[in-house]
Amino acid sequence: MWNAPWLAYGGDYNPEQWPAEVWAQDVALMRRARVNLVTVGVFAWSRLQPAPGRFTFDWLDRVLDLLHDGGIRVALATPTASPPPWFSLAHPDALPVTADGVRLHHGSRDTYCAAAPAYRAAARRIAGALADRYAHHPAVALWHVHNEYGTTCHCAHAAAAFRRWLAARHGTLDALNDAWTTSFWGQHYTDWAQIDTPRATQYLANPTHLLDFRRFWSDTLLAAYTEQRDLLRAANPTVPVTTNYVLGEWVPVDHARWAREVDVVAVDHYPSAADGGAEEQTALAADLARGWARHGGGRPGTPWLLMETAPHQLHVDGRMHTKEPGRLLRHSLAHVARGARGVLFFQWRAPAGGAERFHSALVPHAGPDSRVFREAVALGGLLDRLAEVDGPVDASVALVRDAASEWALRHPGLPATGLDHAADLAAAHRALWRDGYACDVLAPGDPTDGYRLLVLPAVYLADDPTADWVRRHVDGGGHLLVTYLSGVADEHARIRLGGYPGAFRDLLGVRVEEFHPLAGDDRPALTGGGTATLWSETVRLAGAETVSAYADGVLAGLPAVTRRDVGAATCWYVSTRPDDDTYARLLTGAARRAGVAPTCPAAPPGVEAVRRVGATGSWLFLLNHTDRPQRVPAAGWEVRTGEPVRDAVDLPAGGVAVLREAGQLSPPARRTTRRLPRDGRIPQCDETVE
Repeated sequence: MWNAPWLAYGGDYNPEQWPAEVWAQDVALMRRARVNLVTVGVFAWSRLQPAPGRFTFDWLDRVLDLLHDGGIRVALATPTASPPPWFSLAHPDALPVTADGVRLHHGSRDTYCAAAPAYRAAARRIAGALADRYAHHPAVALWHVHNEYGTTCHCAHAAAAFRRWLAARHGTLDALNDAWTTSFWGQHYTDWAQIDTPRATQYLANPTHLLDFRRFWSDTLLAAYTEQRDLLRAANPTVPVTTNYVLGEWVPVDHARWAREVDVVAVDHYPSAADGGAEEQTALAADLARGWARHGGGRPGTPWLLMETAPHQLHVDGRMHTKEPGRLLRHSLAHVARGARGVLFFQWRAPAGGAERFHSALVPHAGPDSRVFREAVALGGLLDRLAEVDGPVDASVALVRDAASEWALRHPGLPATGLDHAADLAAAHRALWRDGYACDVLAPGDPTDGYRLLVLPAVYLADDPTADWVRRHVDGGGHLLVTYLSGVADEHARIRLGGYPGAFRDLLGVRVEEFHPLAGDDRPALTGGGTATLWSETVRLAGAETVSAYADGVLAGLPAVTRRDVGAATCWYVSTRPDDDTYARLLTGAARRAGVAPTCPAAPPGVEAVRRVGATGSWLFLLNHTDRPQRVPAAGWEVRTGEPVRDAVDLPAGGVAVLREAGQLSPPARRTTRRLPRDGRIPQCDETVE
């Protein structure tokens, strides 16, 4: 568990890319920026082990000692994401193979197959050597295993490992044939040796074959991680161990499951939008990380780390968009507001050469005499003041993310292209975020106690335990909103018969007979306003009532959105993706019906508000994402300045504020107290401080 009383600040440091005389300059600049944690050695395997059996640690000794003398802690990485050239030459069978059968070659990162025995053995050797030498070095505060696990392979080693995994999962070939529906297109297997990885095929591949291959790689990469983790833990159990999660549709990793195996969840996040979408993506990524962290710590408020993000650039459609002044600070605080106990960047110093020579850095090519570094210094000073923030985010709405549903909806044999569980999750999150509602993100089976509204956005796969989990939430009085494509198939991607949305049909009181995917320009009107996009369905009522209907087109007059009261709960079904404004009205209406209010109801549009509630009080983060000043009713003490706020905060364009609302509300230096409301409530945004 990462339980440091300070907020980690820093990022990836690559001293091997620079002459030794630069190292002292780096430490001096880090101290100036209040950097306190740097990741070292991520891609340094060829420098640490230039030949089999020969290690060169002298340069790393000097770097760690220099950082320690400067008061800077280290997340020491195992460099196994980038095997050295000698390894690839000696073990060509450990190089990755694509689904088309092409073997890739050395010349970039991630040139390995994690199922290859030679690679796994070499990874254990370098990790063990680092553990033997540095496990008790005073600078080492965290082990950083590998980098962004996600590489897959179709080589003979992977195929053999896949067959072993399938035998362990399914037990018998009969069970596998049933799960994969191999009677379709004559794919019935009579020997395990007949099964290969899902290579390139003439037409559509078996969807469950593809799904199980993703599951296999999640487990295989996790095994590669835990092998290194166990070596490091054995050397010094007091140093926590983690790896950095990378987000993206190419990643075959079930992060919620992995969270049980790391001592702290650490995520990399690079927004891909230049407009306000970057802020929406930042909020969602942080909420995802906070949800994953609960799997390790088992409670709301479990800390996590932002391990990588770009300081001053956004990568948008193949171009690098420079962040506007103040955006670095707002994005960083958005993560801290949502539970991050560290804000780390890739990277510390921009390299002069190499594939990512133009990647963003805290010390850019222009050097420390730059806007970027000045903003980095300001951020370091603020993070020092925010170490006191504690406790979970105040959220009563939960969204459900399911890695297997995300993978299953990528099969090309679906009724339409562009179906995407992650995109539907983002759409629901965006609608609530824009209207100021805080959300947690859960995996199926997570506790739902305390959540008044549970949202299932295109949770395509639902096994019986998941269906029971949703039913228990409703039976306990929790409200529910389910969208199209949820509960359609079981855990093996086999369709649940009898009408959609199979697993939740009876609970929702609807029966869907047919799908009607919409063309890009086809937007049927909805009664009550708004339009349908992407998807529509023939919905028959079976106990529910119509909230909104299709107003035109082939489904005119048929339900689009339904509602059914089940005891104290209300269950909603949404058979389309409404336009963003309509979806926001629908979701916020469901939240209000469930008794949920926005975090700060009086906050103007464009001002993000997040509340953290801890044992000693609460903190309100206010982030002005607009280009004009905003006034927000609020009360407390401004953590950055120590000044009291009696009735409102004036935020400059792009500005931020962090208010200590309850508990120890006085500035730390004054050591005074304030009187709490007599009923013990946390004050709302428009209440004054006595």
